[in-house]
Amino acid sequence: MVEKTGGHAGRRPVLLLLHGMGATGDVWLPWAPYLEQHWPGRWLAPDLAGHGWASPLPSYSFAGFAQQVAQALAPDDRLVVLGHSLGGVVGLALAARDAGTPVDAVVGLGIKALWSPDELTRAAEVAARPVSWFASRTEAARRYLRVSGLAGLVPPDHPVVDAGLRQVDGRWRLAMDPTAFAVGEPDLTALLAATDVPVVLARGENDPMVTDEQLKEYGVPVATLPGLGHNAHVEDPAAVLALLDPYR
Repeated sequence: MVEKTGGHAGRRPVLLLLHGMGATGDVWLPWAPYLEQHWPGRWLAPDLAGHGWASPLPSYSFAGFAQQVAQALAPDDRLVVLGHSLGGVVGLALAARDAGTPVDAVVGLGIKALWSPDELTRAAEVAARPVSWFASRTEAARRYLRVSGLAGLVPPDHPVVDAGLRQVDGRWRLAMDPTAFAVGEPDLTALLAATDVPVVLARGENDPMVTDEQLKEYGVPVATLPGLGHNAHVEDPAAVLALLDPYR
């Protein structure tokens, strides 16, 4: 598992940043100057299983994603987790009482709370497709940006895109293991019931994937970020980082 680290050593909580489906830990690299100023401890931004440079899993579950992240942590790390979309669900799985991971708080950003049967079917179909190959980096980068939801937010030639691509024998593919799309629907009710740590569910005001009303059904604090969309952490890092102020 590749990790990006920053900050200073000490007994303060370690900030664990978890990316969404299709992205990589590099999506958090533009946060580095903000974290240097506003996060007093270390921070980590690993690639989730089957993404970037992280090894794939034989089959995917939220607990499996969480276990692979936990295996790469230092034994004495105490964590504050900020996870986007899939990463938010993985953060909740890490914070489960029986997971044995020392998590102090979880902020889940842009977690899709409700899935229709058609959406789950489409995800399973995508997971079953063979890997797509492209003749150029430009073509592969454009596909990566669509799959990761970053199209229109990150240009194809941005260094953040490189971690999501692989070149093999002159052809290009996405680094992601497509079978990760088969992870299924998260049971947020069960995940929240399984943890005792503070949880905030956040979303961009314009996020089409989840509504305030859906999140408020879970009985935990909900934060809505004005003017932002599903990838609020890319659109306005400072606004999302402010959600972590109570846990620094």
